[in-house]
Amino acid sequence: MNLYLGLDSSTQSLSAIVIAVGPDDERHVVFEHTLNFDAEYPEYGTQNGVLPHDDPTVQNSSPLLWVAALDRMMGIIAKESDLDLASLRAIAGSGQQHGSVYLKSGVWETLRGLDPQKDLVAQLGDVFSRRNSPIWMDASTTAQCEAIRAAVGGDSVLAELTGSGAFERFTGPQIRKFYETEPDAYASTHTIHLVSSFMASLLAGESAPIDPGDGAGMNLMDLGKKRWALAALKATAPGLEAKLPPVAESCSLVGKLSPYWAQRYGLSSDIDVAMWSGDNPCSLIGVGLVKPGRIAISLGTSDTLFGFLPEPVVDTEGRGHVFGAPTGDYMSLICFLNGSLAREQIRDAAGYDWQGFEAALNSTPVGNNGAMLLPWFAPEITPRVEQPGVHRFDLAADDHPANVRAVIEAQMIATTLHSEWMGVEVDTIYATGGASRNRGILQVMSDVHNARVYQLETGNSAALGAALRAYHAHFVANGQPMEWDDVTRGFVTLLAGSEISPVRAHVDVYREMKNLYAQREAHARHSE
Repeated sequence: MNLYLGLDSSTQSLSAIVIAVGPDDERHVVFEHTLNFDAEYPEYGTQNGVLPHDDPTVQNSSPLLWVAALDRMMGIIAKESDLDLASLRAIAGSGQQHGSVYLKSGVWETLRGLDPQKDLVAQLGDVFSRRNSPIWMDASTTAQCEAIRAAVGGDSVLAELTGSGAFERFTGPQIRKFYETEPDAYASTHTIHLVSSFMASLLAGESAPIDPGDGAGMNLMDLGKKRWALAALKATAPGLEAKLPPVAESCSLVGKLSPYWAQRYGLSSDIDVAMWSGDNPCSLIGVGLVKPGRIAISLGTSDTLFGFLPEPVVDTEGRGHVFGAPTGDYMSLICFLNGSLAREQIRDAAGYDWQGFEAALNSTPVGNNGAMLLPWFAPEITPRVEQPGVHRFDLAADDHPANVRAVIEAQMIATTLHSEWMGVEVDTIYATGGASRNRGILQVMSDVHNARVYQLETGNSAALGAALRAYHAHFVANGQPMEWDDVTRGFVTLLAGSEISPVRAHVDVYREMKNLYAQREAHARHSE
């Protein structure tokens, strides 16, 4: 059995999944483990993986925390997993998208000269030109986004070039802020890595490239050419191109496992280190979105819709983002901030538990007798709504069952309305996230999108996607290209009995309802 390791360095934890592929096409997940940052490393002072700050828009974490977790995880895999690590062929990983790491000159000499008798943190404490790393949650760069927009000729121009308009959480605006507020520290920065490429560099002992999936989340990469966009670099900070690693295809290898890991934990020095990517591109693979017609909708704190794109279709109105996909194609991602937040507000106002919430949804008619809700309990990302506000139409606030249906219908209509720019004929939706256990919600999803909806057995889709990418990259490197459906087969499995099909009469109701919802949404936004 050949083994492939996938790591996921997320906001709150580092997770590992090892998959095994046998000569008779046996396929199993043989190891899973997670290190929670807050619980395992209290000395770093994080809360949910984030350092407290007086300004709520500033969201940072310590790169040394990620270093410490990687060192410990590799030790756990080597010494506590009971795996036959002589069969470990390749490692790949997923990093929280948009987060960045800033390194001084001399860091690569340090990595090449690591002492396997000492832990990694003790040897890397002085390699960072920026002590803490801004992560994807940081929204403190509004001024920098405005400056970048102006410099390139507007958001639509930047979106056509990089796949997204200037966005506070993206890496480019964070780099510009660093240059503006700490020019000396920026000048002393030799290399700027993403979380993903930084972690890959630690494993390989040399500077890793950035893949097109994660590179597209920077507002800096030419999406079509998959290389740095000079106009975006110039608009961000001086001398930036020299500080960035190159862009390389996601299926590439960074190199072999560094002697540090081989000697420290008794691992083979012949293990391939494959390119890492962002958590969103890795999740694309981890839920099996490797061909057109399939999308996933994650119903979590925020709701996200992401899917496979064969071509880089760009939303110039700023409702979504386009990244490179590990398949060599592209992916879309659309985020709706008012996900569980809105559902919980409606649930709590009614005094329901989740079972009561589902019962209320199922007790109300499709279309809600015309009652409608715009559930912007917090500022919304898609569509862009700066000031929160809840708008009700033919809907009394104390009619709790009708409000339950209204919030679900609104959220599902928004996902279809704001994904039309993708130009994808959707026939299959994979539903994930906590609220995907509610089959009443999934029936509305199916009816609104006129598509079959399935639940997946997949747990940590980003770590699984990373392991599958390691499997794929190892075979590509050995001259054996594989179809992605063959890569994911047996690992991405549908939950038995989970299929939900659209009801024709419901589809017709929602087709009409969507037009009215779009009008009311546009009016409410322009009346802010």
